[in-house]
Amino acid sequence: MRVRSSARAIAWCAAVLWVASVAGLASAAEGRQTLSLDQGWRFHLGDVTEGEKPEMVDADWRMLDVPHDFSIEGPPGADPATMEGPFDRKSPGGSGSGYLNGGIAWYRKTFTLPEDAKGKRVFVRFDGVYMDSDVWLNGVHLGKHPYGYTGFQYDLTPHLKPGANLLAVRVNVQQRCSRWYSGAGIYRHVWLTITDPVHVALWGTYVTTPEVLDAAAQVRVRTRVENEGAEGVKATLTTAIVDAGGKKIAEHQAAEQIAAGGSHEFDQALKVATPRRWSIENPYLYRAVSEVRVGDRLVDRYETSFGIRTIEFTAEKGFLLNGKRVQLKGVCNHHDLGCLGAAVHRRGIERQLEILKAMGCNAIRTSHNPPAPELLELCDRMGMVVMDEAFDEWIIPKSGMQYGYGRFFNEWSERDLVSMIRRDRNHPSVILWSIGNEIKEQAAPHGGTMAKRLADICHREDPTRLVTSGCNKVGPALQNGFIKALDVLSLNYFVGNYNSQRGQLLVAAETSSALSTRGEYGLTLKPDGQVAINTRANNQCVSYDMDRPHWGCTAEDSLLAIKNAPWVAGEFVWTGFDYIGEPTPYGWPSRSSYFGIIDLAGFPKDRYYLYQSQWTDKPVIHLLPHWNWKGFEGKEIPVWCFTNAESVELFLNGKSLGSKDFRDTKSLHLEWKVPYEPGVLKAGGKKGGQTIVNEVRTAGEPARLIVRPDRKQIAADGEDLSFVEVRIVDKDGNLCPNADNQITFGLEGPGTIAGVDNGDPTNHEPFKATKHKAFHGLCLVVIQAARTPGEIRLSATAQGLQSEPVAIITVSPAAEQ
Repeated sequence: MRVRSSARAIAWCAAVLWVASVAGLASAAEGRQTLSLDQGWRFHLGDVTEGEKPEMVDADWRMLDVPHDFSIEGPPGADPATMEGPFDRKSPGGSGSGYLNGGIAWYRKTFTLPEDAKGKRVFVRFDGVYMDSDVWLNGVHLGKHPYGYTGFQYDLTPHLKPGANLLAVRVNVQQRCSRWYSGAGIYRHVWLTITDPVHVALWGTYVTTPEVLDAAAQVRVRTRVENEGAEGVKATLTTAIVDAGGKKIAEHQAAEQIAAGGSHEFDQALKVATPRRWSIENPYLYRAVSEVRVGDRLVDRYETSFGIRTIEFTAEKGFLLNGKRVQLKGVCNHHDLGCLGAAVHRRGIERQLEILKAMGCNAIRTSHNPPAPELLELCDRMGMVVMDEAFDEWIIPKSGMQYGYGRFFNEWSERDLVSMIRRDRNHPSVILWSIGNEIKEQAAPHGGTMAKRLADICHREDPTRLVTSGCNKVGPALQNGFIKALDVLSLNYFVGNYNSQRGQLLVAAETSSALSTRGEYGLTLKPDGQVAINTRANNQCVSYDMDRPHWGCTAEDSLLAIKNAPWVAGEFVWTGFDYIGEPTPYGWPSRSSYFGIIDLAGFPKDRYYLYQSQWTDKPVIHLLPHWNWKGFEGKEIPVWCFTNAESVELFLNGKSLGSKDFRDTKSLHLEWKVPYEPGVLKAGGKKGGQTIVNEVRTAGEPARLIVRPDRKQIAADGEDLSFVEVRIVDKDGNLCPNADNQITFGLEGPGTIAGVDNGDPTNHEPFKATKHKAFHGLCLVVIQAARTPGEIRLSATAQGLQSEPVAIITVSPAAEQ
């Protein structure tokens, strides 16, 4: 595949494969062990003197497992004069951090090497530590890593000793360091890798497909093998390609002399006959199994999952996957997982992707930083494409970011960008590299030079993908050469640019920014007795698609703009999920955002069904608002319907209120004015001959709780989660849309409560608790499995309401598979 200098004026095609960032577990006899170092860390919030020294006594430090986010927990002994729950009105992070504090913290872990590690190389790898971390082994400083979003590795070998060894990590989260909630601590996984001196390097496999045809795919595998031994060796690398059924379908062998302390990049060509292409509908994955031998001895075995596909961006047809046009129906997402904070939970990420895919979403923008490896692994497996983004800031700070990335950019930007690309460059899900978001240098004289430097690094490290950056200052960025440095122009908002920039490779990288709160409708009675919609009140935003900040637009307007500009590859909506921090348009007491299509607890807002009606072929009819409007009897309630039916007929208590369709409207929803009376509001329609119905009912008084785990069986691995929805319903099972009862949770068996939430952006109850109020009839409790199989019994109780406990079974990970 040729290296391109520019792809802005031509369509460009590439085929890329995925390499896993972590080799599969192997026995010591095979030369490599990859072991989790997540369990059994000692933690202390606050700075200490000589915390890196083994002789320091840490017996009174808290014992915990990582991933861990200490910011979500709030400080111990909080001052009630300024704080509510973990939220601090005087937090230096301000509203951007969700009023959650950072600070300095220490982690310490003692570990003992396996007996068979003698003569091996030993490495520790952190998937991510937020932020500005220092790491020591047995009191020896291994290094500093400022950026909180890139992984890094240290060689422990020279400083290990027989018996117990001590790792110490200090993190320093100075605020304001982020425009959104960052989290704090060792919030991603930690790994110990034990290898032979001759081994595959960190992120050492790079796989591409120079040609993909129906008959065969040419597969190129480049593998860097390092020799950290005392003598030169002749290393033989055998790479086999294995299909999803475990059958070996291709193999190549090569040998090379590697000097002591040196390395060699093997470059192997293989062929896959009649390849099954990775796609959104069928995300098929192969494996490359790389075995390194010295003489007859197997010294390393490294497995790589990959998918075969072609991608192309064009100026007139947008994005092509495997030669077919695919509209990018994407969302931007920050990395927090709501009540779980920034701590990585594979199941938490998977649940978010499942909810998004059911809406019709097929693309993720990792706003605005390299994601956890788990997100890309899940996107590969589930069929989601990704814009992989590196930075939110270069040198010029944003919004008063006194402690932002600009402090480190000159020294660290190339290292961090290379780290991201080498870790992620072979995920089939990744289709674009983004070097920034709304970078201030767009309007600076030197911005073009800086953008070209970063784009050139991307092209050097991975010439198979195009480079972009989210732009919100197109005029200045055209003048200073910033946009010229990009392969694809990513437009943030300002839909008029879709036409003015036509002829370039375009994607709408950030759209809409519509504002809403689940279950809020803002209906009020005016003095003349008419019903009005108050779009903002009590620090909430209405769930009708009516509200937006000054730079954005409603969801409907954004969808229509993209529909009318088919040359744009698609859009990434701001945002898929609400996130902690940045509670535009409010400040205190709001602590999380209103932008999400889905609320912070993972409950869809009404807007979810608008996107589902436009992004899927699934028949959709969704009515809003709810139908509990005591005091509005006889008043005309604005009723909206999100649908993709040909026409919809509305009924109130069995009486037809007429049919409507989209022939005489440019809107993406239908509207009625309905005089309120309690009962049943029902909508019916047809799509492709299929009848679809949706109804909302007037609910009575709260009578009981319905407890619904998303999964009743989870793995007893200490990590797996069950997300449990609690609904407050009347005696007939109708959701009570105004219920806010306090719910208390009890747990018996091998599990813990990992978090609670209700989706209310103003709620100040702790996320880590055993009780929580409902919000518009819904509450969430997240159950985390222990490492012992058994039965978890979860109870949810509220005063005066009936309820029954539910059982969640935890099984050994082997049985789960």
